[in-house]
Amino acid sequence: MATQKTRRSFLFKLIVLLNIGVATWLLLAHICSYINPGVFWPASLFALTYPGVLLVNLLFVVYWLLVKSRALFISLFVLLIGLDNLRAQVQLNLFPAEVPAVAERVRVLTFNARLFDLYNWTGNPLTREKIFKMVQDEAPSVVCFQEFYTSSKAGRNNLDTLLHLQKTTQKHVAYTETKRQTDHWGIATFSTYPIVRRGNIMFNEETNNLCIYTDIKVGQDTLRVYNVHLQSNRFKREDYEFLGNPNAKPTNEEKVTASRNIIMRLKVGAIKRARQVEVVARHIQQSPYPVIVCGDFNDPPASFTYNKISKGLQDAFIESGWGLGNTYDGMFSILRIDYLLHDKRLVGSGYRAIRQKLSDHYPIVSDLWLKPTPKADKQ
Repeated sequence: MATQKTRRSFLFKLIVLLNIGVATWLLLAHICSYINPGVFWPASLFALTYPGVLLVNLLFVVYWLLVKSRALFISLFVLLIGLDNLRAQVQLNLFPAEVPAVAERVRVLTFNARLFDLYNWTGNPLTREKIFKMVQDEAPSVVCFQEFYTSSKAGRNNLDTLLHLQKTTQKHVAYTETKRQTDHWGIATFSTYPIVRRGNIMFNEETNNLCIYTDIKVGQDTLRVYNVHLQSNRFKREDYEFLGNPNAKPTNEEKVTASRNIIMRLKVGAIKRARQVEVVARHIQQSPYPVIVCGDFNDPPASFTYNKISKGLQDAFIESGWGLGNTYDGMFSILRIDYLLHDKRLVGSGYRAIRQKLSDHYPIVSDLWLKPTPKADKQ
């Protein structure tokens, strides 16, 4: 009998010790989400582990509730400390967002289109047409594409096709690469509202990433739409093969080399994104108009990137989203790396990730309701 009690006591202590370990990891992930990777780049690695370690802590809370132990406060305390990161990762909006009685609806869609499946990554030759149909069905007022591609060649002129198929005929397109004077890669924003100004935010480094801003006239108001594509980790095929093939049996030397390459790519990507997001966040703060920020940040919510750029803005997912909020449809598919943020003068409703196999990202869409400017502000 005494032996059984000793075993139970040892097991209890072991579980508590494990709980303290994962709770501490979650706390570090929360703290590191506010540390600039340019100063201490390993902080960015904690952001990548946040969804997984969050889930483990939630399971510990459920476990302690079932066994009726006060040990549940170990994880619960850390979850409450990092509530902002938790809300940006998981949402349970049970009731529809309250829409202003008098407001202009601006439906916004943002999508990393992965070059409209130029190289048939999806294995479906109809994917390009499905993307166009998706945009038509959603009928957005503003569309922001990252990894935009168009060509003057027949069957590849995505720019003309989009302008023909949808109502958003006002456009702002910027290219980061052009080949043969016929093929263009870049970023694009389309609008049903008149565009009164266009601008590009260039990053002071060699990169295919870019941010553009587009001022649109909505009634008597002007909104500034930022379309952002921040630095990716630029994993190579061998990196994905190493991470995604558990049956492979590489040698110890191959494991060391592959791990070193992956960590180096994560380091370079995190530092570049930190520099880029500083530039974009500063520009947003100086905007003379209410802003909408769309894009592929290539970082999860528990990251310096997200916390820096979302400061002072509303997150459409937090307002009216549901569930995990993941937007990436590749390896690590629990990640949310695509965002729709906006000024507090706008109210978001009906946030959705469109879970179709169109890219390695899901399109996201939300209705934003623009409250009219008070008369005192117009004078």
